[in-house]
Amino acid sequence: MIEYIKGDIVELTPTQMIIECAGIGYELNISLTTYSAFSGKPTGKIYVYEVIREDAHLLFGFAQKAERELFLLLTSVSGVGPNTARMILSSLPPAELIQVIANKNETALTSVKGIGQKTAQRILVDLKNKVKAGDSIASAGAPVTGGNGAVAQEAVAALVMLGFQKVASQKAVSSILKSSPMLAVEQVIKSALRML
Repeated sequence: MIEYIKGDIVELTPTQMIIECAGIGYELNISLTTYSAFSGKPTGKIYVYEVIREDAHLLFGFAQKAERELFLLLTSVSGVGPNTARMILSSLPPAELIQVIANKNETALTSVKGIGQKTAQRILVDLKNKVKAGDSIASAGAPVTGGNGAVAQEAVAALVMLGFQKVASQKAVSSILKSSPMLAVEQVIKSALRML
């Protein structure tokens, strides 16, 4: 298994990263937290988890080992796959997710797209003894600079890649940027995830 990849960040979007190491470009699926950590950086070291399915070999990337551990804990819960775990980690940064689980906050989990009441309850029951409220995970969040239009385009593209309808995504992003025009891309996406 690949522990981490260290190299040049060739491409970075809110849902994917391409990192080049020794002449090979690796495509990694990432969360918004990881996107924030690598935003604006030319190189990086990303922790990896490989998912092998019948139809695909997927790499998931994480800025910190702790985020990867949370991802693995989430995917150990029945009914939570890798993409759902990534969606949860995009909606709730690792430190916040730890608090949600420790405080048994079912409402916060059900606000994530694709998480119903039964799945939220299963996550809380299965992970209550594996995650402690005192666990600290630093989650950096550097704002993305650029025009309002660039932020809107990137946010809509990320939401579409996460499985949302393009028209609904555009409406949500547009209304968020109307009320708060200076938001960073990851903040716009997080707000949109709660709206959609």
